[in-house]
Amino acid sequence: MPSALDIVIAGGGRVGFQTAEILADRGHEVTIVERDEAIVSEIADEWIATVIRGDATNPDIIEQAGIEDADAIAALTGETGLNLAVCLAASELSPGIRTVARIDRVAGESYTRFVDAVLFPERAGARVAANEVLGSDVQTLADVTGNLDIMLIRVAEGAPAAGKSLTEVRFPAGAVVVSDADGHRIARSDTSLIPGERYVVAVEPDVADEVMNLLQG
Repeated sequence: MPSALDIVIAGGGRVGFQTAEILADRGHEVTIVERDEAIVSEIADEWIATVIRGDATNPDIIEQAGIEDADAIAALTGETGLNLAVCLAASELSPGIRTVARIDRVAGESYTRFVDAVLFPERAGARVAANEVLGSDVQTLADVTGNLDIMLIRVAEGAPAAGKSLTEVRFPAGAVVVSDADGHRIARSDTSLIPGERYVVAVEPDVADEVMNLLQG
């Protein structure tokens, strides 16, 4: 596939719009199809890319969006049936196009018989959606960590965790020390948190302050 792709996104809601922004920032040509006039107006006010008002299950509408020349289509509305219908119609009009559908969790993975990739609502963040659209085998850390913070933290003198091994420190659930001092090897239970040394730590946002308090006081 070429480095710059032509991508159609059905659904201009939060996930659809943010996915479009990410893909456009990466240099891809993006067209959004959205049936709600108010949402179309909001997108048009915020973004200069192509926005088409209409029902993406209508072949005339997705043809207008350039489906025959598109490399991928992502149906990201909140309706599973509509998303699958969009992808199936796109496949008929443009055989070989990559199809991505947002589906309900209860549907399971069985829908991958009909589309190339599925997204579940709880995982359908814009960065995850963008990566599924591109079908990337190699992704940057920023692309795949979602809401996780990956931090390089220097242990402060006098911090609660300073000088202790990982087994001696009660880190909150949602925090993992990944590397030992300055990233030379994976952290182990006997890894010591040496004052002045830096450690790679993966942290969920809601426990970030607690982790910082442990390592920096």
